[in-house]
Amino acid sequence: MVSDSNELASSLRLWRGRVSPAEVGLPEGGRRRVLGLRRQEVAQLSGLSVEYLARLEQGRAIHPSPSVLMSLARVLRLSDQERAHLFRVADQAEPAHRSIRRHITPSVQRILDRLTDLPVQVVDASWQCITSNPLAYALAGDTSALPMRERNLAWTVFTGAPTRYIRTEAEERLLRLELVSDLREARSRYPKDKLLGDLIDDLLEVSTDFADLWEQRLAAPQPGLSSRTFLHPEIGPITMDSDFLTVRDTDLRLIVYTSAQDSEAAGQLDLLATIGLQPFS
Repeated sequence: MVSDSNELASSLRLWRGRVSPAEVGLPEGGRRRVLGLRRQEVAQLSGLSVEYLARLEQGRAIHPSPSVLMSLARVLRLSDQERAHLFRVADQAEPAHRSIRRHITPSVQRILDRLTDLPVQVVDASWQCITSNPLAYALAGDTSALPMRERNLAWTVFTGAPTRYIRTEAEERLLRLELVSDLREARSRYPKDKLLGDLIDDLLEVSTDFADLWEQRLAAPQPGLSSRTFLHPEIGPITMDSDFLTVRDTDLRLIVYTSAQDSEAAGQLDLLATIGLQPFS
């Protein structure tokens, strides 16, 4: 198959025009010259440059990468059929069941849109953070513009990358065991998934601890960690319960953070919702 740049361009423009700013948590911003989202808004939400998105919408760029297509499918709220069409006209193989199913379905996106008072993160079977709602970004830090690898929890844990997620030594050990066990399980189910394979190969190379645990083939501890503590630069440590909700027919998991009513964490979360990503100063 050859990339159909004209069909790709017209489809992207059509899909962009049907998504309202409110659907993605953006203000209407007064009078708009175009229906739906502005090009700059789609670029920002999908982590692309405005210039590159413009070339795609004008038929001047061909063969966008699968990661670019996945980001656009998420932001434009594409159905499974529309996502398949997007991959076909871009001359890319659509991720099949032999690969981790990372597509954010419209129903999952609606959950993110409506759970505005709780932090929610969406991760896949490799602990890759696919997206988060605004309150989760405010809690854990806005990673939306980072490369995919730097948004993977296993990578940040085993490489010691900066993070707001703080743990005791015992919690660190439990988390590492859980991550390695989950990656091994994902590898057994999706041996052809390139992103997963590259992640594991790179972790084996850069982390002796990961390599040792990988070789030991230890089972994940039961139960896993039921709470997480984040060190917010303005508010300080915030400890919240964390629950994992699996999404049927995908490899997505929603991590939902909650706290008991009238608890210290509940008050901190209210403050966090007020300040968002802005510092006090």
